[in-house]
Amino acid sequence: MPIPRSAALIAVLLSVVTLVSPGGSAAGAPLDRDGDAAEQLRAAANKARKDLLAATKRMEDSRQSIETSQAKLRSTLKSLAEADARFDRIRLPLSRLANASYQQPGVVGSMAVFGAGGDVSALRSTADVDHLADAQKSLIAQATQLQKQRQSLATSAQELQSDNAVAQTKLKQQVDGLKQKSAQLTRQLEGMLRKLDPDKRLELTCDKSLASESTKFPNGLIPDKYLCPLPKKGMMLRADAALAFYKLNAAYKRRFGHKMCITSSYRSLADQHRVYAERPGFAAVPGTSNHGLGQALDLCDGVQNQGSTQFNWLRANAGTYGWFHPSWAYSSPFEPWHWEYGTDSQH
Repeated sequence: MPIPRSAALIAVLLSVVTLVSPGGSAAGAPLDRDGDAAEQLRAAANKARKDLLAATKRMEDSRQSIETSQAKLRSTLKSLAEADARFDRIRLPLSRLANASYQQPGVVGSMAVFGAGGDVSALRSTADVDHLADAQKSLIAQATQLQKQRQSLATSAQELQSDNAVAQTKLKQQVDGLKQKSAQLTRQLEGMLRKLDPDKRLELTCDKSLASESTKFPNGLIPDKYLCPLPKKGMMLRADAALAFYKLNAAYKRRFGHKMCITSSYRSLADQHRVYAERPGFAAVPGTSNHGLGQALDLCDGVQNQGSTQFNWLRANAGTYGWFHPSWAYSSPFEPWHWEYGTDSQH
């Protein structure tokens, strides 16, 4: 069964099975206050993906079995048609034989040899009768065999048609059942997502494996689909940097009561050319910036002021989440607002 483009969504929908199954949390129930809801949903989604693949495999097997059976049915019907054609070819001789037997019951009997004529005539008549008898026996045997073959083929065809009809009905029930379950789980998942913190939703949409995919593209030329969105609209980072930032941002919010302020994140090559033109000698040469790799942020809300409470907190805590303030940014040029993820320290 072909998997539609929405298969990934269905996999996520199926992920809530483990969360809404009997004995588990019902849809709409409060999510884990400790912030583990996203991880629970992610783990459930992985399990659901396997379940979906297994269900799809079963439906594919059913479909293949039906197709094999249909091919056998077509072959059987073809053989039945051929048997009918052969039977049609001997139908006229059989009809003549039946008519002759009806009109002259003794024409092929052994008494025919005792008719008028001499011994030579009698012997010739006997030979003719034997020849006719053999031909009749062969014709009748052929007709009997064809009748049995036709009956067997007709029975097989009928059984195949019946079995295929049942199998197709079951397959349709499987598909309809999945559609119904998908619709039900959609409603349940939407209810759960409405209760999920917006930043946690971002975590659900950010696949860490995208990080390695993004490295295949040149600096500043990474397509949006290989980056993950940040809480501020239009801002994006490489997947691993984004996932680390979500956690850093949550810690910052617990400390200061609001999210981190961002002025720049991933920067396209065109944007980097613009920034370089505005700050020649200070901004990184286009094609060399960590912004173009999706590993750098420019921050505000006090972080841009070295020595501020926000700056000092970030310098003390950012490393826990893989973020740091590069040494060059203290003096050459002086950019307290610039923070990077990982180990490479470029502008």
